[in-house]
Amino acid sequence: MSISTKYNPREVEKKWYDSWMQRGFFHSEPNPNKEPYTIVIPPPNVTGVLHMGHMLNNTIQDILIRRARMQGKEACWVPGTDHASIATEAKVVAMLKEKGINKSDLTREEFLKYAWEWKEKYGGIILDQLKKLGASCDWDRTRFTMEDDMSAAVIEVFVDLYHKGKIYRGVRMVNWDPLGGTALSDEEVIPKDTMAKMYHLNYEIVADGAAEPGYITVATSRPETIMADVAVAVNPNDERYKQLHGKSVRIPLLGKEIPIILDEYVSIDFGTGALKVTPAHDLNDYELGQKHKLPTIDILNNDGTLNEQAQLYVGQDRFAARRNIVKDLQEAGLLVKIEEYASVLQTSERTGAVIEPRLSMQWFCKMDQMAKPALDAVMNDEIRLHPPKFKNMYRAWMENVRDWCVSRQLWWGQQIPAYYLPDGSFVVATTAEEALRLARKESGNDSLQLSDLRQDEDVLDTWFSSWLWPISVFDGFKDPDNKDILYYYPTNDLVTAPEILFFWVARMIMAGYEFRNELPFKNVYLTGIVRDTQGRKMSKQLGNSPDPLDLIEQYGADGVRAGMLFSSPAGNDLLFDEKLVEQGRNFSNKIWNAFRLIKGWEIDESLPFPNETAVAWFESRFNEAFVQIEDHFSKFRISDALLAVYKLVWDDFCSNYLEMIKPAYQQPIDKQTIDATSAFLEKVLKVLHPFMPFITEEIWHELKERKDKEYLIISAWPKKDKFDKEVIAKMESVLNIVGAIRNVRNSKNIANSKQLELSVKNMSGIDYEPFLGIIRKLAGISEISYVNDNLEGAISFVEAGDEFFIPMEGNIDVAAERERLTKELEYTKGFLASVDKKLSNERFVSGAPEAVIASERKKKADAEAKINAIEQSLAVL
Repeated sequence: MSISTKYNPREVEKKWYDSWMQRGFFHSEPNPNKEPYTIVIPPPNVTGVLHMGHMLNNTIQDILIRRARMQGKEACWVPGTDHASIATEAKVVAMLKEKGINKSDLTREEFLKYAWEWKEKYGGIILDQLKKLGASCDWDRTRFTMEDDMSAAVIEVFVDLYHKGKIYRGVRMVNWDPLGGTALSDEEVIPKDTMAKMYHLNYEIVADGAAEPGYITVATSRPETIMADVAVAVNPNDERYKQLHGKSVRIPLLGKEIPIILDEYVSIDFGTGALKVTPAHDLNDYELGQKHKLPTIDILNNDGTLNEQAQLYVGQDRFAARRNIVKDLQEAGLLVKIEEYASVLQTSERTGAVIEPRLSMQWFCKMDQMAKPALDAVMNDEIRLHPPKFKNMYRAWMENVRDWCVSRQLWWGQQIPAYYLPDGSFVVATTAEEALRLARKESGNDSLQLSDLRQDEDVLDTWFSSWLWPISVFDGFKDPDNKDILYYYPTNDLVTAPEILFFWVARMIMAGYEFRNELPFKNVYLTGIVRDTQGRKMSKQLGNSPDPLDLIEQYGADGVRAGMLFSSPAGNDLLFDEKLVEQGRNFSNKIWNAFRLIKGWEIDESLPFPNETAVAWFESRFNEAFVQIEDHFSKFRISDALLAVYKLVWDDFCSNYLEMIKPAYQQPIDKQTIDATSAFLEKVLKVLHPFMPFITEEIWHELKERKDKEYLIISAWPKKDKFDKEVIAKMESVLNIVGAIRNVRNSKNIANSKQLELSVKNMSGIDYEPFLGIIRKLAGISEISYVNDNLEGAISFVEAGDEFFIPMEGNIDVAAERERLTKELEYTKGFLASVDKKLSNERFVSGAPEAVIASERKKKADAEAKINAIEQSLAVL
């Protein structure tokens, strides 16, 4: 059989992925004879393409699902996508703009037709890309958060919560995206560091009688909002403003009179100590306004332009209005000064627009009652977070939970099932027909028709779909007792990012207890953020994120998977370096070359079995490593599990075991050794398969002929077995001896082909007899003898309490070696003298930084150690 010299991922990956798919290995059905193991994918946005965070997250999920499948569990990994209201609507609006169509010129139905067409064309891209990574999802179960059954579940939940009193409509301060024209949740707001300007403005104090007008200076970063001011607040204990209590001021340029109010909320030592109060455009001001029963004036339109209530700059964009009002304030002599300061700008994740805090009529979901069981579940480890350090963050969020703004001013999404009557009242129902029945009943007007009702224009927040995901993917709302939901739910493990621990994970836990009275999953594995080598988060804007598909093309999917995990402990950020992926590819090549070596050996069944010690050792070593690997998996230390497999494969199997058993050049190997080695390779492939599925499946089939269903992907995961600690410890000493002999060769320039004699003064009582063949083969030793005394003219080293000697006579040119060492000794002594001179100089020691002194002392210690080593080497020549 011809085996290619070099492993070619491109040829292998598509072949095996297609083969796994054709044979239905990813598909799962409820099986009462098997334990279920379920993962639901964090649904990527339907607008998305694969990025490095997806790569890490989905690699980990695939590792867990492949291992569970091999463990004989009924493994089900449910894929799907999220309809991503804001992002998708923005994409569709941009597409329409290119066609010369404005959204405002379309009806809702016309716009949605375009949106669905866009989704059908682009929505599956990211799932197809996951297949290139090797993701073994049950693609037959792919779900989309806006498909009919999923949308019906969302509407049902909204109606249920409304009738329970947990959903209400009201005016509250929200994050407003003027470009998207919608409210946003906190997680859709991205803070950006910036330098901002603070404008100090003079507000004229309303004078008593003929008194000269005075001024109070107010500092603001948003002068365009002064037309919405309803008061100026000062601290009642601020002596500077005692004389102004009960007085009024005039808004600059506008001239409108507003009161000076007193509140201890105002900080005396911050800014000027005087605060403009603008309830419609600042959350803290809103709360002040509520407390003091102040009016609320909203001067902004949905698109961020100033409305009629502003009176000035009407129709201008907020930032244009800012430029103009600053100019006008300056000309009016009311602008005292402008200061720059470091600030944080809140921006929309999807459109990039600067967020406006804005009072808006929205729909809200009460979270306090639902948060309690979800908090308890995590605090008592009914649901485990990995790593557990995130429990404190989770608790802080859940103990301070705020009501959730669930409405969005968009068309793409599930339309809120609230129906308004002509008198402005509303009813909430799952269908228009049910709404009409309720409207007639509540209004007492039986003549009402469907045409008299108007459905709320808003859609629900996308997270209002995804918080139901573990239940809705199994149709748990449509049919609460169907076989899928009863078998697969609760799911087992969730893999996601810490930044959505509250916004998605916590809400799914709340939904689990609210709608099924049980947890939705048992473990949450929190990955870190993928960053570049400078610690910056990878992003398209920074241009520091490689294209994952390019990496797969260059290094192979297995190489990328391994490389991502080489430095990715749970909950800690991954500093991505392409060298890691290169290391992953090199690992693939190492495995491939080991396989080629084994397959290249000719077998002679008449030969005896000379490798009993090596075989016994590797069997124990595999079993020991497997216990470590399983322990890492049980603690969700996936990166550590890979590193344990890596060491087992690279060091123990390839570098040590295969070298121990390798026959002499062009000589055959015995059958017992090759059978044992092939069995070991199969076990190695099994533990490696979840991490590197493609190359392992390829070698599995190349190793020997398999039946149609004898695929590695469904082979049995190894079982824990006993191992001999003493054999492992002895072999470790033997390998240390081999390493020490190789070091002697390197330091004395002795060729590997030169056979050396080895003598041992055995003081430990270790029986080296079973290992002598291995030492001879790996270290190039011709003879091993036991001695009672030290050997003159020999290099010695100690291992496990025994002293080993290698005679130098006949192995090196003694005269040349003595000359080389003498010159090195003289140079090192001279170097030491120069360091000593520096350290004996009191001026230097007292004036130099501590780090410099420490460096010089280290040089001294290193030189002294080197001199000692050279003198010892000279002593044996």
